[in-house]
Amino acid sequence: MCEYLEDVAGPALHPSDPLERARHRGWIEFASSILSTLWRFETATHADAYETHRQALAAQLIRVEAELGAGPFLTGDTFTLVDAAFAPIFRYFDVFDALTDTRVFEDTPSVRAWRTTLFERPSVRQAVVSDYGERLRAFLQAHDAHILKLAA
Repeated sequence: MCEYLEDVAGPALHPSDPLERARHRGWIEFASSILSTLWRFETATHADAYETHRQALAAQLIRVEAELGAGPFLTGDTFTLVDAAFAPIFRYFDVFDALTDTRVFEDTPSVRAWRTTLFERPSVRQAVVSDYGERLRAFLQAHDAHILKLAA
């Protein structure tokens, strides 16, 4: 859907070079796999499952850390569809961080900086409803999420 919107409405959020564009699509797919892990993490009802998925998320973010350059975005100075794919991942942690220290970003200083850069973009902040945090907390309650048991 995002690629379609880019094609019909612009601006270009993918590089024009076919190889770089394919590389971007690979990172978007990786973001999708992180979202799958994130689902298991946020819906874990027991400590052991929570920890397993927490560690998996941390490992995935370490892989992203290895890719990040000088930034401020994943692939350089320009906001791309890759950044747009990762922004929702980071948004979850805005809520999770208010509940507990997940330690998911512990070994990823560049990812933390990228997360902050994305959060500061008006387009990212405005991409969700104003009560997003409350809705996510209600979702966690409905799923008896273990992360709520860790809340201080």
